[in-house]
Amino acid sequence: MSTFFDSLKRALIGERKKIDRSIFHNLTLVAFFAWVGLGADGLSSSCYGPEEAFNALGKYPFLSIFIAMGTAITIFVISASYSQIIELFPSGGGGYLVASKLLSPTVGMIAGSSLVIDYILTISISIVSGIEAVFSFFPTDTHYLKIPLSMLALLVMIILNLRGVKESVSVLLPIFMIFVITHVAAILYIVGTHSFEFPAVAQATMDQWNGATSELGYMGAIMLILRAYSMGAGTYTGIEAVSNAMPILREPRVETAKRTMKYMAFSLAFVAVGLMLSYALLHVQDQPGKTLNAILFEKLTMNWGSGISTATLLIVLISEAVLLFVAAQAGFLGGPQILSNMALDRWFPTRFAMLSDRFVSQNGVLLVGIAAGITVLATGGSIHLLIVLYSINVFITFTLSQLGMVKHWIQVRKTFAKWKSKIFINGLGLLLSSFILVAVVIIKFSEGGWATILLTGSLVLLVLSFKRHYNQTSQQLRRLDDLVLTAIDDQMLEPAKDATYPDCDTKAKTAVFLVSGFSGLGLHTLFTVMRTFEGTFKNFVFVQVGILDAGNFKGSEEVDNLQQYITTEADKYVNFMRNNGYYAESYTDIGTDVVSVVADLSKQIVERYPHTVVFGGQVVFPEESIFSKWLHNYTVFAVQRRLYLESIPVVILPVRI
Repeated sequence: MSTFFDSLKRALIGERKKIDRSIFHNLTLVAFFAWVGLGADGLSSSCYGPEEAFNALGKYPFLSIFIAMGTAITIFVISASYSQIIELFPSGGGGYLVASKLLSPTVGMIAGSSLVIDYILTISISIVSGIEAVFSFFPTDTHYLKIPLSMLALLVMIILNLRGVKESVSVLLPIFMIFVITHVAAILYIVGTHSFEFPAVAQATMDQWNGATSELGYMGAIMLILRAYSMGAGTYTGIEAVSNAMPILREPRVETAKRTMKYMAFSLAFVAVGLMLSYALLHVQDQPGKTLNAILFEKLTMNWGSGISTATLLIVLISEAVLLFVAAQAGFLGGPQILSNMALDRWFPTRFAMLSDRFVSQNGVLLVGIAAGITVLATGGSIHLLIVLYSINVFITFTLSQLGMVKHWIQVRKTFAKWKSKIFINGLGLLLSSFILVAVVIIKFSEGGWATILLTGSLVLLVLSFKRHYNQTSQQLRRLDDLVLTAIDDQMLEPAKDATYPDCDTKAKTAVFLVSGFSGLGLHTLFTVMRTFEGTFKNFVFVQVGILDAGNFKGSEEVDNLQQYITTEADKYVNFMRNNGYYAESYTDIGTDVVSVVADLSKQIVERYPHTVVFGGQVVFPEESIFSKWLHNYTVFAVQRRLYLESIPVVILPVRI
């Protein structure tokens, strides 16, 4: 049965990737591919963001000219401010890291939690909007298939992302380019063929402004425009994705990221502004069951002949649909990355920082994918409701990250000459982000925005409980370290000069210890074995595995540092035992799966030492709880099960803290 599942996994996800110095070059993305994988989130929002803003204007469609200008300015301001974040935090982390470092870890946690929810909603709304775009072409009696097809599309996206970042982006590249080419061509054609109408458009805009002010008053007209501007807030989501996903970008990362950000900003501004102008020029009006983009292209192609019109419309709608699926990719890239960063800081379970043998944050991909599926089912696939839920959280992160950057430039103003230009950009970004956040919360609160705030608040409380548990565990382990390590003479951890050590007797009984750093846990296990099996074991072997996780899988230099660290830590055990008159040696390796690496090393050890017993220590908590069971990996038990299959005896010793 296990062989069947292993074969199925290899067929769907692919073979295990080997660790070598070229792996980072093979896995990372150049700016163009990063634009496809990350920029699609922002670009795809042009399928619903401009529509929301345009419809909010009601009977004053030509006022969308003001919305279009405001949208373009906002896109460039937020993009420029995030480029400065990239320069200051080249290792990535986005709004989470900025808020954590420049404001406080707790504020950073709130920003990170908001982003996790936002990325889940990014996936949900992108999948649902993509299906909606396709069904704009089909009769309403087929719409019952929307939810099942959304679930199928979500499953395909999960599998693609479990295979790896580069493979998932490569698959989606052709359709992304079809969307870009068709929409850019359509916008240029519409604007170009209607350029002679610009004076009439300007006059119509002024007439509708005068009509709005006479009917609503000046303040009412301004509020109408501001409301429509804030209703299009979904247009700006995805801009932060590059700063969150720095580890997957090709070196030099900062330059690659800034180039990607430029691609994103110009393409999003052009398409979003162009579509709003096109809606006004072609007098597009909302129709039930169809998106404004579908109506726009129907009007554009209506005189091309039924066959050509139908084919063109179908190509455009399918490209929109698949682009929205590509946009879901940004959620699958950014969500697991945020979860990994927060897990490294012990805000989330540490398992979310672990990588699969495809060097993917597998647990993060599964979490955001499954959560997105639950969200689609819970909302019934309602785009309007998802948009209400969607655009609040990203602006929480926008606002907090811009606030952190403004604080930073104030702090360094005496030592950094160009602080004024820097603070101007981030300050303007803070002003726009905070305005949109407040406006969206007020406008959308009663429509369902309260659910997003409640969900985010609940996640924050859950994350705080995770952190509290990890802090308590760390304190208990530090007490164990202090108790054991203070009894060790530091000189015993260094190779003794001119010392003679016992010869190795490979036929003698050998104790193999699974250790994780030179710590109280490892020494406690060692001392327990020596005390319990006094005189039984003549050889002592220490096995240490360096785990490649989101924290150190950032380049070959980090991998080399990890290898050096685990070798140094294991050598401390070896030197300690040799200086006490025993034969000792160590086996070390790095990988993503501790169990597999330990199993491979154990086979090598057993071949050399036939009479081997493996020992591992397991922390025992004073009181078992759901947190202690779920927040800790209990890897030693998985190792025990694996080694039993190899007929290697394993003894697990409890270490009570």
